[in-house]
Amino acid sequence: MSESLTYGVNIDVANAAKQEMATILKTNNSRVLNKVGAFASLYDFSFPEYENPVLVLKTEEPGSKQLLASKYGKLENVAYDMINHLINDCIVMGAKPLTVQDAIICGKMVKEDINKIVKAVADACSKEGCVLTGGETSEQPGVLNEGTYVLTSSIVGIVEKSKIIDGSKIEEGNVVLGLASNGIHTNGYTLVRSVMEKYPKILDEEVGGETFIDAILKPHMCYYSVLKDLFNTDMIRGMAHITGGGIKENLNRILPQNLDAEIDLSKYDVLEIFKLIRKYGKVSDAEMIRTFNMGVGLAVVTPRECAEEVKRHIINNGVNCYEIGTIVPGNKHVVTVQNLKC
Repeated sequence: MSESLTYGVNIDVANAAKQEMATILKTNNSRVLNKVGAFASLYDFSFPEYENPVLVLKTEEPGSKQLLASKYGKLENVAYDMINHLINDCIVMGAKPLTVQDAIICGKMVKEDINKIVKAVADACSKEGCVLTGGETSEQPGVLNEGTYVLTSSIVGIVEKSKIIDGSKIEEGNVVLGLASNGIHTNGYTLVRSVMEKYPKILDEEVGGETFIDAILKPHMCYYSVLKDLFNTDMIRGMAHITGGGIKENLNRILPQNLDAEIDLSKYDVLEIFKLIRKYGKVSDAEMIRTFNMGVGLAVVTPRECAEEVKRHIINNGVNCYEIGTIVPGNKHVVTVQNLKC
């Protein structure tokens, strides 16, 4: 008699994980109208305080940082990375984050790992006033190796149509402020891993009292709580989340066609982690600037007469902020001057 085949996916483990998820995802948010286990999530979208509400939608994944997070037992960190990156992309439109759906794909489902990730995602959402309403968990043996996790998530935010911040009000003479990052965030990890593989002694280095691994796996900073009180003031003309492509290929996305941003790299407060990667990997300044945030995680464009007030507000809310450039005539480019101080 031929061998009887089975599915190969442990449905019992999946069910047990989902039962624990139901507790993790329990919320008092009255807009969430059903619980985990339904085929889809129901969210009440009545907002009488908005005259003309606009949805802000975004999907994100934390890139190859996931490989290091899994290898070094930092799955919770990369879950925070994913959500904080996602929220930052949403709020640069002036939006309030509302609800997140996530997906976890793995080679073999380990209940403890799955619920560790889900709890971190839910906590990251909660810290910024939004809610994880559910998502998908998929075990795919033969597609992914055991111990490999691929994460992704999507967000829904809301903004009043007349209050959208999209860069269209940016004018010549406006100031560009840089908000400090707390590390590498979620971009550039393919280069980081290359440096680690070629120069393994970098793993013995300390960065600000932390191990190299702890420094590179520090969760991405979220800027919503720092900036949200400025959204309705007309002091912010544009915001850019500085991710892959660096300042040049992110700030340009919000510039009007007839303007450039002139960025003075000598004003950057370059973080020690970037100096270390640059030294070990013998990475050129041009490559560093294009790959990493270099210490500026988000850029804000503001009228010059508002710059000091905006800067003071951000610093008073716990994030270092300083002027890095100005808006000048041009054709939608970011032009860098001077050199990084590293």
